Amino acid sequence: MKENVLLRMKDIDKTFPGVYALKNVNFDLKEGEVHALLGENGAGKSTLIKILGGIYKANKGEIFINGKKVEINNVFDAHRNGIAIIHQELVLVPYMTVAENIFLGREPMKGPLVDKVKMDAETEELLRTYNMNFTPQTLMVNLTIAQQQMVEIIKAISFNSKILVMDEPTSSISDKEVEYLFKIMRTLKEKKVGIIYISHKMSELWEICDRVTVMRDGQYVSTEIIKDITKDELISKMVGRNLEQYYVRDFVPHTETVMKVEHLSDGERVQDATFELKKGEILGFAGLVGAGRSETMQAIFGLSKKYTGKVIINGKEEHFLSAVDAMHKGLALVPEDRKLEGLYQVQSVKYNSTIEVLERFVKGIFLNSKGEEDVALKYTKMMRTKTPSLDQPIGHLSGGNQQKVMISRWLATDPSILILDEPTRGIDVGAKAEIYAIMNTLAKQGISIIMISSELPEIINMSDRIYVMSNGKVTGCLSHKEATQERIMSLATAE
Repeated sequence: MKENVLLRMKDIDKTFPGVYALKNVNFDLKEGEVHALLGENGAGKSTLIKILGGIYKANKGEIFINGKKVEINNVFDAHRNGIAIIHQELVLVPYMTVAENIFLGREPMKGPLVDKVKMDAETEELLRTYNMNFTPQTLMVNLTIAQQQMVEIIKAISFNSKILVMDEPTSSISDKEVEYLFKIMRTLKEKKVGIIYISHKMSELWEICDRVTVMRDGQYVSTEIIKDITKDELISKMVGRNLEQYYVRDFVPHTETVMKVEHLSDGERVQDATFELKKGEILGFAGLVGAGRSETMQAIFGLSKKYTGKVIINGKEEHFLSAVDAMHKGLALVPEDRKLEGLYQVQSVKYNSTIEVLERFVKGIFLNSKGEEDVALKYTKMMRTKTPSLDQPIGHLSGGNQQKVMISRWLATDPSILILDEPTRGIDVGAKAEIYAIMNTLAKQGISIIMISSELPEIINMSDRIYVMSNGKVTGCLSHKEATQERIMSLATAE
């Protein structure tokens, strides 16, 4: 039986000022297949997808759909050619409703006005079809990241697209939601939809993908049938070397308590959180999406309006009224959503690296640019951030390199307690290993780290101890030696 090629991208080149992002890249997608696109951050995956989606224009190359050459100059061209993209960074409008987001730019009209009744009815049908438990009138800002991700997926599906791109679709959703997403993907495959799948969770590839194309440094490396290649072989192709040690961690005993949290509650997501943090340890926080892990740390860091309970740091009870208060007492919080909660996309790498400590370089009306540059350069080198210069707008960097800058910003504050919320979300295997090594180094220097992660192998292999939360409550604590995926999931699902 002949396999029909839906999409062929041939000899694609793309350059930016100072950067050769893509060089002679070839990629094809067949009807009814899930084709993984793999590579480290900066490999060119997102650039290739943005060219397909009409966001960027290639400097050279051709695109064929069903054997016919097409010109994709903008997003509308992509939609007309049956292409829909779910981007890694959500592109939803927070203060519009679910229905308004799904039909943005293609609203049903009744005369000169938007037909809101029809729009809500069609959205209701989509939400019912995919078992979503919120309404068309719900504001996006009131949904969790996982729910927002599902709205993006439903929006893309609603175009009746034949080519669907999923860029890190499982980065913020629970295992149960991942299972449901894969069920939807299998249904789409039966309808002969071709899916391009980008994910750094490599275990998913063998579960859902048919083929995998590997990119490195903006160039095509190879295309493989997924069942015929091993994880180690794929990693070697991605990074151009073997990762001798993936999880980098030296476990030593820790005795000195630097922070105690007793019966913390914010009256909403956090109901009863009690835990303690030792000097120089990496303390993992596990739980399902919505368990209250992020909200617990936000309350401690002064980002919640109010909370009950106690936060004791170095023997003294504290109640931070703002993030600035917390920072002055040696706390730092790297948030989960770098786009919405952290980075200034149009500003430079230098600006984003030093904004939290800018006061160090300002004297009256003068700015010590050399001092600011030295700090930015120090952490750019430490994190091995790939950027052509410190003046590069951070929005031009890959997602993983943006995350490295986000961590750099908070390391520049010289924290004694560093809270990392999903620190490797959307980051490739090579960059993950680098971040693990940096975390290990920081812990050996005596910095206490709290790591929230939805990736159980990461939690188990990097944490000295692991607290598990369920429904806003801490349900248990496991030592490194006690921790298994089964024991963590048992505590994460406890009533």
